[in-house]
Amino acid sequence: MATRRRPRTIRMRLTLLYTALFLISGLGLVAVVLYVVFSKPILVTFVVHPLPPIGSGPIPALPPAPHPASASPTWHTVRVAAAESVAVLAAMAAVSAGSGWLVAGRVLSPLRTMTAKTRRISEQNLHERLALAGPRDEMTELADTVDGLLARLESAFQAQRRFIANASHELRTPLTMMRTSVDVAVGKPHRSADVDVLAGKLREGLGAADRLLEGLLLLARAQNSGPSEHGAVSLSDLASSALRSRAEAVAEKDLTVTCSLEPVTVSGNPALLASLVDNLVDNAIRHNEPGGWIRIVLGGDGSHAVLTVENGGAVLAQDGVEGLGRPFQRLGAERAGRPGTGLGLSIAAAIASAHRGSLVLTARPEGGMRAEVTL
Repeated sequence: MATRRRPRTIRMRLTLLYTALFLISGLGLVAVVLYVVFSKPILVTFVVHPLPPIGSGPIPALPPAPHPASASPTWHTVRVAAAESVAVLAAMAAVSAGSGWLVAGRVLSPLRTMTAKTRRISEQNLHERLALAGPRDEMTELADTVDGLLARLESAFQAQRRFIANASHELRTPLTMMRTSVDVAVGKPHRSADVDVLAGKLREGLGAADRLLEGLLLLARAQNSGPSEHGAVSLSDLASSALRSRAEAVAEKDLTVTCSLEPVTVSGNPALLASLVDNLVDNAIRHNEPGGWIRIVLGGDGSHAVLTVENGGAVLAQDGVEGLGRPFQRLGAERAGRPGTGLGLSIAAAIASAHRGSLVLTARPEGGMRAEVTL
């Protein structure tokens, strides 16, 4: 069944509303005018002709009286007047539609400005405001409401990031104290074997806590990264360095690594971009199968750089893979039991976003995952 198409913009709806109201009022006005003009009583003028004196001769013939029909408008006159009125009304309707279109555009111009500015605002530039100028009306009230919402969001984001950074710093002190206590206990000459076993487990837990804190600090730093920290960074050098520093882990799993690295330089924070590449390579190694493979491709077109890291492995669900860019998200119990903090890909996504880029995670149909960073 065919559906009736509605106007797609408020400007078009306002224009049609203006035109419809003009036509309705114009038709009412024309009807009233026609009724008043053609329903008035006809005034008959009597002309008195003086008669000659009696006996002066024959009485002259009087002029014929006007026919009654000729004293009132004919149907032809009514039709002509109605046609002319409709033509004038149609012309005025066209003029009103054009002027209504212009007026609607003028009235809605602040709304288009607010829409364009709102689309440019993200978590990286929440400090920007609409700041709509003009008289105090519904438009400026809406803009002020959106500005208030942005201010509250900015405050919430900043509070969250400060909490992560402060909590991570504060937790370093007790962790250091626990590690020192373990070292003192292990250093005693007459310790039991249980102390060594307990110390090993404690050191393993403290190492995991350290890695978690480092990840949280790096995530907070990536989310607060500013343009002042940026410089020229070679992504090809970062990728090569990440592979060299992880050669032992690659050899331990007997992974086959294939690289295609073009000399690409981007503007960004060197330390954060190095962490981005390191996290992608670590993820490809950690969640791979023994005897698997890794493929790293780096290219650019002059305006964008694209780094792709693929790895083999088990077949994954796309819905789960898309959520790995959020903190502490993992796939299934088997993946959750592996070493790691669940922050690597979320850190990579935050760093890419801080550099006006994006991270796209895709499950490969043959198994494994594809991570593509565009900067």
